[in-house]
Amino acid sequence: MLTPDAATERARWTASADAWDRWADPMADLADKLNRPLLDAAGVTAESGKMQRVLDLASGAGEPALSAARRVGGAGLVVGSDLVPGMLGGAVRRASAEADPPRFCAADMTGLPFADGVFDAVTCRFGVMFVPDAGAALRDIRRVLRPGGKAAFMVWGPLAGNGLFADIGAVVAAHLGEDHSLAPLFRFAAPGSLATLMTGAGFATVEETDLTPVRKAPAGQPFWRAALDMSFGHRLAGLDAAARAALEADIAARFDAQADNGTVPVPAHVRIIVGH
Repeated sequence: MLTPDAATERARWTASADAWDRWADPMADLADKLNRPLLDAAGVTAESGKMQRVLDLASGAGEPALSAARRVGGAGLVVGSDLVPGMLGGAVRRASAEADPPRFCAADMTGLPFADGVFDAVTCRFGVMFVPDAGAALRDIRRVLRPGGKAAFMVWGPLAGNGLFADIGAVVAAHLGEDHSLAPLFRFAAPGSLATLMTGAGFATVEETDLTPVRKAPAGQPFWRAALDMSFGHRLAGLDAAARAALEADIAARFDAQADNGTVPVPAHVRIIVGH
């Protein structure tokens, strides 16, 4: 299991912040398809007469914190956090249009600035894999949960089951050489890997569920560009216009070759792990 380097990850997300903000609104509908099952798993919902408190970790440009805030409404409280303050610029911008916005703050998962037992639920979508000491993060997450609370994490399954990363990554490697920057995304791809850490951190019961949706993307359209910018942008910053165009042409050709009746099947494999 690869342990990420803290400085490298901080630099990656600092460099990616603008891209995440730029794509947050166009990608909102697709993001919602992942937000809904994660929030369901965490038990985030409006309950009559109850103020539900939710902490969202690694919120990035605002999800699923914004979706959680819409669920709990004005009677609840949602706090969104991210290690990199720059990543929260998009979240704050988007929250300004909400009737009951979340609150946002910069926070390190391994040392959360909250009292013990203050949250009913903690969510984290595609973030825990980048924390070098994930065990310490899980112990602190358990600390801030009230008795009976739940923490729900969403992580990527194997690279082979995630078409966007696999195909874009292959083209980027062909143009720029192999590197290990994609590896942390799949740190918890093996079944039970995160669940074992959660049990060790003191969660009483841990459950996991796999989701394997296949998106039907329109052939001939750059549906892959958001993933390229958000997940590979830190590698592309030094390319000139011609080199960038050549790389994008090869990505387009790779996906066009997979088209069937005007659509490109784009498989995804994610896992939701819930600790009680």
